[in-house]
Amino acid sequence: MILHVDMDAFYASVEERDRPELQGQPVIVGGTPEGRGVVAAANYVVRKFGVHSAMATAEALRRCPNAVVLRPRMEYYVEISHQIREIFNRYTPLVEPLSLDEAFLDATGSVQLFGSVEAIGRGIKKDIRDELQLVASVGVAPNKFLAKLASDLEKPDGFTVIDSDAIQSTLAPLSVSRIWGVGKTTKQKFDGLGIRTIGDLRQLSLQQLQTSFGKSGKHFWQLARGIDEREVVPDREAKSVSHETTFAQDVRDGDVLRAWLMELTEQVAGRMRRNNVQGRTVNLKVRYGNFDTITRSKSLPQSTNTTSLLWSVVSELLNSQLPDRPLIVRLLGMGVSNLQRHSPVQQNLFAEVNDERDTKLDEVADQIRGRFGTTSLRRGSTVQHGAEHKPVPRPE
Repeated sequence: MILHVDMDAFYASVEERDRPELQGQPVIVGGTPEGRGVVAAANYVVRKFGVHSAMATAEALRRCPNAVVLRPRMEYYVEISHQIREIFNRYTPLVEPLSLDEAFLDATGSVQLFGSVEAIGRGIKKDIRDELQLVASVGVAPNKFLAKLASDLEKPDGFTVIDSDAIQSTLAPLSVSRIWGVGKTTKQKFDGLGIRTIGDLRQLSLQQLQTSFGKSGKHFWQLARGIDEREVVPDREAKSVSHETTFAQDVRDGDVLRAWLMELTEQVAGRMRRNNVQGRTVNLKVRYGNFDTITRSKSLPQSTNTTSLLWSVVSELLNSQLPDRPLIVRLLGMGVSNLQRHSPVQQNLFAEVNDERDTKLDEVADQIRGRFGTTSLRRGSTVQHGAEHKPVPRPE
């Protein structure tokens, strides 16, 4: 059995915990309403006004003018996330973080020590509440898809178990949009086929789904039946590090995109250095306004976690490797794969001089941001074009 633990409105809940006067008020954690500020987290009070993560802060304030807007304290959230991770590790070493505020856990091998997987889930939930004064929703199910679905069914402060004999009855009445990979465009296509629920979807054959949705057809067919064979992959075995951001409005300015890409590159490189890993393959992801998604990658002769080198590669991918079409971008992402633990390598003398200089610059930058916050040191291009160094917004 798999657990999915998801902190409820994590950033906003941390702020409410530390500032009791905010409790009961509509709270937004995110960018400023000027420019392209985006909601990173919204507490459940402000959600009643239709505010949600990834929404433009300006739009959020139009819907709830009395909302309290707080800038993210990312280093602090990371510290608390580590405390949550320590609680997970008491129960099982098989922990796969998805972000700072959610993770999959495989507790199958821990039942002899702690009882059933359900008991383990309740123990984790209780420890988080008692020790950190925060609330988590927990899902327990035979696989990752069902566990994540379960954790979302009774939010906030939920605890849901989907047993093997209840999979089909639980899935059948749910909207087809609950299936991973069914976004707005795909949902409209299902609507056109008269498919509203997962139960409806199960009536279509594999061949029908493949005819209508290509390779995704098999994916939809399996998840509609609760089939998901992916294993929990511990963080230490992660194959890549990446960050992406979805823009509140499509971006058409190449300079703005490059500024954002630099911000993403700095976040990825910083994470790699904190985890003492390097990577060889640099990846770029661009999603256009019509939801077409393009990925490009380039492998280096040797692994690195140096910001300047990663930036030189990914910026070249952006500048010269995209299709010849109008630049109307909805989402931008950057990542590094083929990871390995950092170890000294023999290099060319001149490369060593440049690498040593860049490494020292990165170390100083990391120290400054660690002490004074992520916005304390910014490159000229990001200031000029208004890119904000903030957490990647995602639906909670």
